[in-house]
Amino acid sequence: MKIIVPMAGRGSRLRPHTLTIPKPLVPVAGKPIVQRLVEDIAKVCGEPVDEIAFIIGDFGEQVEKDLVAVAENLGAKGSIYYQEEALGTAHAILCAKESLKGNLVVAFADTLFRADFTLDNSADGIIWVNQIDDPSAFGVVKLNDANEITDFVEKPKEFVSDLAIIGIYYFKDGAYLKDELQYLIDNDIKEKGEYQLTNALENMKQKGTKFVPGKVIEWLDCGNYKATVYTNQRVLENTKNENLIDSSLKSEASHIIEPCFIGKNVQLKNATIGPHVSIGDNCVIEDSKIVNTIIQTNSIIKNSDLNNSMIGNYVMINNNSQELSIGDYNEIN
Repeated sequence: MKIIVPMAGRGSRLRPHTLTIPKPLVPVAGKPIVQRLVEDIAKVCGEPVDEIAFIIGDFGEQVEKDLVAVAENLGAKGSIYYQEEALGTAHAILCAKESLKGNLVVAFADTLFRADFTLDNSADGIIWVNQIDDPSAFGVVKLNDANEITDFVEKPKEFVSDLAIIGIYYFKDGAYLKDELQYLIDNDIKEKGEYQLTNALENMKQKGTKFVPGKVIEWLDCGNYKATVYTNQRVLENTKNENLIDSSLKSEASHIIEPCFIGKNVQLKNATIGPHVSIGDNCVIEDSKIVNTIIQTNSIIKNSDLNNSMIGNYVMINNNSQELSIGDYNEIN
């Protein structure tokens, strides 16, 4: 089994946190989003993952090393491909054409999910969906009585289905997918100016490929900072068998209300932390109360009351009590 992860987007909705690192490497409950994503997929695959291919932009050598390490930690080969121009989802996947063979999962790296099933790898194709109240902003699928997908509808203005496509797909035959994606490029078949995966899916369906839905228990978005803070909350609540508080913590007259993640060499003094707080390595928090917040690494927070916030790396905050979304290397007094 292979996992293909297109992640070359700029992550503009999550700025300023994506000005220094790509969105899929932003930490949620102590792990990068993309790491949690591929771990979750590996759990439901039902067979070993032998390769994880990441399609990225010009993210730098360190990001590439980090991504290869994510794959290797799952016992898989890590491959790096590049999408130099944003030409759509079909184009992004095709950038990893050398890895499109055998059975594989394509997962766009801005979403997390919870599921309690094992993937049926005998199916032609599976499209993960989630039932939502307002499907108008998403691609949706329609089903027949045999639980097969009959239609793909992009951002329907009128109700046709409440099963939203969450951006994770299984294909039994990766080479077949590659050919259909290449057909779109060769024939310049675009929708809204881009080469879209849904066009390839429709062509495959017309040729007899049977797609079925894969339903998840919960779908978690990381599109903007508030959604990411909520995702951090839900991941903390559902994380099991992980040591979330590092033993190097130095705590003086402080109280931790779990669930929380606390990284290495964190110092707490006269602080109340939690619930639903993630604190990265080497942070110092004094005389403060922190609730439902992500704090990345090497930040110092004093005399503050933070809730529903997202704080970057190397941030200094003193005497502040409001919701904040602060990127790296900022100081607020």
